[in-house]
Amino acid sequence: MAHISVDCGSPPSPHSSLPGIPPGILLVSMEDKYKCQQCHHVLRKPVQAKCGHRFCVLCFNLLTSFGPKPCEACCQEGIFEEPMSILNSHQAFPDNAAGREIAGLPARCLHQGCSWTGSVKEYEVQHESHCEYEQVQCEACRNFVLRTEKERHDNRECEGRTLNCKFCKMSCNYLEIKAHDETCGKFLLRCKDCGKKKIPRDKFSEHIKYCQKKNACPFNEVGCKAVLENNKHQHHEQTSTKEHLRLLLPVVLALARGSSEGSAPMVEWHEDSDCLYRAPEEGVSLEARATAAVATATSVDLDKKVNALENIVCVLNREIERSSLTLDSCSLQHRLDQDKMENLSNKVRQLERSLTMRDLQLAETEQQLRELQFCTYDGVFIWKISEFLRRRQDALAGRTPAMFSPAFYSSKYGYKMCLRLYLNGDGTGKGTHLSLFFVVMRGKFDALLKWPFSQKVTLMLLDHNNREHIIDAFRPDVTSTSFQQPISEMNIASGCPLFCPLAKLAGKSSYLRNDTIFIKTIVDLSGL
Repeated sequence: MAHISVDCGSPPSPHSSLPGIPPGILLVSMEDKYKCQQCHHVLRKPVQAKCGHRFCVLCFNLLTSFGPKPCEACCQEGIFEEPMSILNSHQAFPDNAAGREIAGLPARCLHQGCSWTGSVKEYEVQHESHCEYEQVQCEACRNFVLRTEKERHDNRECEGRTLNCKFCKMSCNYLEIKAHDETCGKFLLRCKDCGKKKIPRDKFSEHIKYCQKKNACPFNEVGCKAVLENNKHQHHEQTSTKEHLRLLLPVVLALARGSSEGSAPMVEWHEDSDCLYRAPEEGVSLEARATAAVATATSVDLDKKVNALENIVCVLNREIERSSLTLDSCSLQHRLDQDKMENLSNKVRQLERSLTMRDLQLAETEQQLRELQFCTYDGVFIWKISEFLRRRQDALAGRTPAMFSPAFYSSKYGYKMCLRLYLNGDGTGKGTHLSLFFVVMRGKFDALLKWPFSQKVTLMLLDHNNREHIIDAFRPDVTSTSFQQPISEMNIASGCPLFCPLAKLAGKSSYLRNDTIFIKTIVDLSGL
């Protein structure tokens, strides 16, 4: 069947955005014809390039996304031919035959614990994205869990899941919910003084001011630790006068030391029965003067604290302004750096495209030189193949199963042809014979020639002693697409899978000398 150029950019199937299928799912041995030349997995939605190599549709689209690219498989096989070995998204076609063959292969599931078996097609359509034993990644915490446990993990175990605060209904990350509880204004607190529960945090300070059951002693500013019910304040003050005065003494002494040295003391202290008391002044009670002294001391302390806090706030404001200016400068520099990086990236991409085009031009020139060096125009062509043993080992290892000869012509304006040789055989001759095939190629003057191609072709493996050449000849089947006017670069090869037994090339063979063989082709030009 002739190669047909199609556009691989047509709307993709549901599986065309997936890479190749892991080879481990196959219950049969992995053959090269099932393998993608890019990802080396089982072909998924296979496409075939002009050179005959197959790729997954995703791999091929990625390879050709920046334009035509040389086929790495052809380069490794040593059969690179320009322009046939150039991968182009508009010159490849979906390989439905290979796709159907792969779809029918027996397969199994690779996930531990899963016993599913079936065909590759059933695996893709029914099982691949539904296996209960598959480890799937949680988008929140990036951990892997079984598909069957994904829902429970998302709702109960995931450390990255989002929860709503039950007090303020704010959405929070699971790891941050405890920290949020420490600052949530709606979080419910319990008053230790009165025992009242379910007090929102943002109203708790107001509750403390007006707590109806217990309040601190008025002398708590000078050190009294008592907490009292409202109806017991008066009794506490009457019974704790001595203790309150002892707590006030250091404050009053500090005030007295601050007065001028020459003035007369305003208070007089007496000692009576281990009890300190102040002689009452006229019209002023002891308790009133003590309260005034405490208020004055407290006011002085508060003024100092307020001044200190104001200074701290000013310093912090200046630091914030400097940090803001630094941040703006860094942001501007970051944007400039991003623009420079983008410009440099564009230049690199342009240079890469230019380099690729130069490489393609160089490869095309080299190909033309090779064709001119070996080209003949009389229908007779002798192909010298050196380093036979190394090439044979490459064929056995599957690195270079086939090799193409340079092109030759029936005349200067005639048919363009070449040979394709399998050193380890192909089809019925694989592993036992050399397989040699004749290929009709697309030429510049095909429109002037007679089609289908019907000239007799003779293939020969030359005996170095010129005694007994191995010869095979055939007349083309004019109904075969192999001999119609080529649509792509070359038609499908036709020839002799059992051309020469490999045993004849073993030992001291007259066909193999100095690690070199010669293959001769004669095209009968009668009737042209």
